[in-house]
Order: sequence, then structure tokens, then C-alpha cells
Amino acid sequence: MTQVLAKKSRKHAGRWTAAMLPVLAGPALAANGHYVPGVEGIKGALVPPPGVYYRGYLAHYDIDSLRNDQGNKLPQNNTGSVSALVNRFIWMTNKKVLNADYGVEAIIPLQQTTLDFDISGIDRRERGVGDIFVSPMVLGWHGQQWDAVLAAGMWLDTGDYSGTEPASIGKGFRTTMLTLGGTYYPDAAKSWSFSALSRYEIKSKQDDTNITPGDSWLVEWGVGKQLDSGLELGLIGYNAWQLENSKGAPAGKMAKHALGVEGSYFWPSLMLGLNVAYLGEYEVQNGPSGDLLRLTLTHVF
Repeated sequence: MTQVLAKKSRKHAGRWTAAMLPVLAGPALAANGHYVPGVEGIKGALVPPPGVYYRGYLAHYDIDSLRNDQGNKLPQNNTGSVSALVNRFIWMTNKKVLNADYGVEAIIPLQQTTLDFDISGIDRRERGVGDIFVSPMVLGWHGQQWDAVLAAGMWLDTGDYSGTEPASIGKGFRTTMLTLGGTYYPDAAKSWSFSALSRYEIKSKQDDTNITPGDSWLVEWGVGKQLDSGLELGLIGYNAWQLENSKGAPAGKMAKHALGVEGSYFWPSLMLGLNVAYLGEYEVQNGPSGDLLRLTLTHVF
């Protein structure tokens, strides 16, 4: 009887993994869509003043398990990792739109994905340039005790993708991403900050598989305290949900929830900022579960 149940469990898990392959392909740390939760944290909703900026995100995500729709681990050893250098270029102009600073941005990710899923016999590694993001609209408002952002852009299907390659660098579909967020400073010195940054993703059809991933929504948040030395420390986290089932795929909705810490420092003489963050996922449904280590370098030109 035990052997029969074990065989049924492996068979069910195999079906689950096969159904998830088109979704896992590309950045496995993303929650169903393109955007990677956890890359922004303290003051994540702050838009800089007019100028040209570069932000380099060095992220490493360790996959320690695969989770089913109940949040339980799938059997056997299912591990992997995603390492990425994400290059973000921001130009905030001197123009005003709706009384907000207006800017544009582009994101070019370089990525390596390694998957070792015993449950489905997957042992793959791929590297290359991922899907590129372009945004023709970044709006930033600045009040005495608050900041806000509204933006819209698209992830293009520029990265290599194959419906039979779970470690594909690209996603194989395009994503329209809408952004809305704000930061509040409760004290006059702005030493404390409370921020929330939300992303809504609308996906196109994946041509290789005819699957249309369901819309997703996530919120990154941060609570920070800037010390007299200039060092800023705080708690960060993210909550991500797939809001609707993917069309053409039997797998259920994905969800990810994580909690972590962040520290940052800015050197005015160098016009250089550095952020270090660690996040651990404490609840995941229908996807890979793991930890994210992030290093962010910001340069003001």
C-alpha cells in the first residue's frame, strides 16, 4: 500500500512539474511574471530628482525546494540557483507632467540559471542576456513628508526561450508592467521611512506553448531608520500573488511571501550608493522557494 501511494505521489508531482516548466523557464525567482520581487526595499518608491542614474543589481537566489498549491515541499531533492546582474538606466528630465518629475528608464539583465530537479530529471544550466524592459513614463511626486511614483513600461521577449528548456533565460512572452508606490516620513528630519511599491503585470501569450500566464500583483515594502552616521538600516519584505489562472496550463496560481533586512549607505563625494539586502521566503505556493541575496550599486552622473 505504501509503495502504491508513493508511486501516485511521484506521478502527481511529475505532472505538476511538467505543467510548471513553461512558467519556471526564465527567471525562476520571479513570481509568474518578469519582475523579480525583493530588488527594491527601503524607500523603494522614491524617484530621484532630475539627472541621469545607473543602478546595478547583483542578485543571487538559491532554490531549496519546489512547493505545490498547498505550500508543501515536493518529494526528492529539487534545488537550483539564479544569479543576475541587472543593469538599470534612469533619466529624470527637467520636464513636468501632472506636476510630477518626468523620466524614462531601461533595464538590461544578464543572467545564469542552474536547475537540478530530481523529481523531473532536470539538470540544466543556461546563461545570457535576459528580457529587456523599457519604460516611456516614470512620474515622481515629492511632498514635504512623502514621495510617490507612477510608472508604466513593457518587458520585451528579447531573451532566448524554448518551451522545452526550463532554464531558458527569456520568458517567451511580453509583459506590460504598471507601477504605483509611495514613501512616508513620519518625522521632520526624514530619518524614519515607511514605503510600499506595487507592480501589476499583464502578460501576452507564450508562442512556443500557447500558454498565457495569469496577471500578477506584488508589493515590496520597507521600514527604514537613517542613523546620524548616514547608515540606513531596516526591515523589508514582499508579497506576490498570481491573480488568475494561466490560460492553457493546468498548474494553479503562484504566490510568494518573504521577509528580510537591508542596509545602505551613500557617499556624496563619490555620488555613489550601496545597498545590501537578504530576504528569506517563508511561504510559497506553486513554485520554487528559496532565499535572495542582493547587492545594489547606484551611481549619479
